[in-house]
Amino acid sequence: MFTGIVEELGTVARVELGAESAVLRIEGPLVVSDATHGASISVNGVCLTVTEHDASGFTVDVMAETLARSSLGALAPGDRVNLERAMPADGRFGGHVVQGHVDGTATITARTPGDHWETVDFTLPAGLAAYVVEKGSITVDGVSLTVAHVGDDAFGVSLIPTTLDLTTLGHKGVGDVVNLEVDVIAKYVERLLTHRQEVTS
Repeated sequence: MFTGIVEELGTVARVELGAESAVLRIEGPLVVSDATHGASISVNGVCLTVTEHDASGFTVDVMAETLARSSLGALAPGDRVNLERAMPADGRFGGHVVQGHVDGTATITARTPGDHWETVDFTLPAGLAAYVVEKGSITVDGVSLTVAHVGDDAFGVSLIPTTLDLTTLGHKGVGDVVNLEVDVIAKYVERLLTHRQEVTS
């Protein structure tokens, strides 16, 4: 489990694409400082398992489901990625509950600079719209953010200077694709209510 607080901007060093899978080598010395074989690291919001690591980086396998649901298949050597280690049991909840299970992707449609912040607008897939609410939490490329405004097919967030400086969201432009994970609590509530209706009807 993660909290959506990016610890390090990593760099993709190698991409090996298979027919339905991929192997990524990512440079990120901070997140491997205490890594073990099998550790979980969030890469642009996707929970991946460390298969190899050294003092400067790590290697992960990416399966077909992950490639289909996320933007990881488009990564190339030199690309920057948001990295976060799994939260320890006694860690701080700096963001919100993030599983690292990407629900889908969105596209940046606009960037509007402010005085000390920047508003970024995204498309919103129809299947995820019900889980996104104004002032609720959403994970964009692994970053825990508060929804500033939302419509039927779009939403926006406001990014502070720290987020702009320390994550990939400060460098992405209009047309770029990002990974989305909606609030898992909303999905569980929907499932419980739907199941209850099915049982009682």
